[in-house]
Amino acid sequence: MNSPLATILASAGKNTEEQLHPNGSRLLLLPYGGRVLGLFAPGSDGNFFWTHPALRAAESARRLYGTRNWHNSGGDRIWLAPEIDIFFPNFPKTDIWRVPAEVDPGNYCLHRSGHALGLVSSFTLTLSRSRAKVAGMITKSYTAAANPLGHEGHRGEWAEVRYAGYTQETALELTGGSSAQIGLWSLLQLPPGGEALIPTLSKDEPKVYAGPIAPETLVVTSGLVRFLPGDGGVRKFAMRAAASTGRFGYLYPSEHDWALVVRNFTVQVSGKYLDVPWNDPTSVNDCVYSTQVCSVNNELGSYCELEYHIPAVGGDAGSDCCRDITQVWAFRGPEERMRAAARTLLLRESKSSSPRGANHARSLL
Repeated sequence: MNSPLATILASAGKNTEEQLHPNGSRLLLLPYGGRVLGLFAPGSDGNFFWTHPALRAAESARRLYGTRNWHNSGGDRIWLAPEIDIFFPNFPKTDIWRVPAEVDPGNYCLHRSGHALGLVSSFTLTLSRSRAKVAGMITKSYTAAANPLGHEGHRGEWAEVRYAGYTQETALELTGGSSAQIGLWSLLQLPPGGEALIPTLSKDEPKVYAGPIAPETLVVTSGLVRFLPGDGGVRKFAMRAAASTGRFGYLYPSEHDWALVVRNFTVQVSGKYLDVPWNDPTSVNDCVYSTQVCSVNNELGSYCELEYHIPAVGGDAGSDCCRDITQVWAFRGPEERMRAAARTLLLRESKSSSPRGANHARSLL
């Protein structure tokens, strides 16, 4: 069963591969750019992820892919960090931000192994600060992920909730013998109009990467950070690895119901996280930020990104390779059930202490 999105992409010359999961949900893989472009609940063509508006029709999709600019297709993708070395070719000058073609779209090839779908791409990059060349290979594999609510609550509590999910296993291997360091960077794009929910192990002030971020849109308590995207431009903040639980989510209304998308990942508190604020020279060596949320509302589109990093490889990191396993859990249903799912998967039992901006935030409970 091909989704309408797959048909549109095929007409634009971009082939996709669909993976059918045992519960009837589907994953749509786009080798161009090496991304999961679509995730669909059983019996539905409603995508949980944001995709570029041009992909709603064949003609506009062809125009999008016919331009020389970076093609921001959407979905769930892997980039490389640090941003200051890979996306700013003239850093510390920041007038030019450019997505290297070696990273996206890359040269991903599709492969199968049993029930898993996979993507493989090789790359060679020149880092802007050191001018060092780095060569390597990214390998990704996708399988189904069981519903984390399957054993939660009473019988029938989640009967109205539709679920789709997958497990992504990613490997990065450096192959060129360079002493430079890079790291994997995961970015998941979601539709506008929702609320990002980031559980924390302790009260921890977010580090602003891009802003300004209005106080009423960012609420910080002892166990949860809540962010309301929506203003123009780019707004981004990060949380320290020591405070991160390895899970965050996004709750948003869709056409006829509500949706909750949760990313579950591994945080290595002792790891070196390379991505730092590029406009804050005092933080350029402050390599402790693993978890990020970014709101975009500009010529690239309007969406919210859940982002996380994997610690550095190469140089003095002790290894030239790494492996990361993450799950995406996505739910659709009535608003009250989605809020209950968010409480189950994203809230800790803790007391809020002087929440910043709490009087202006929507209530999750």
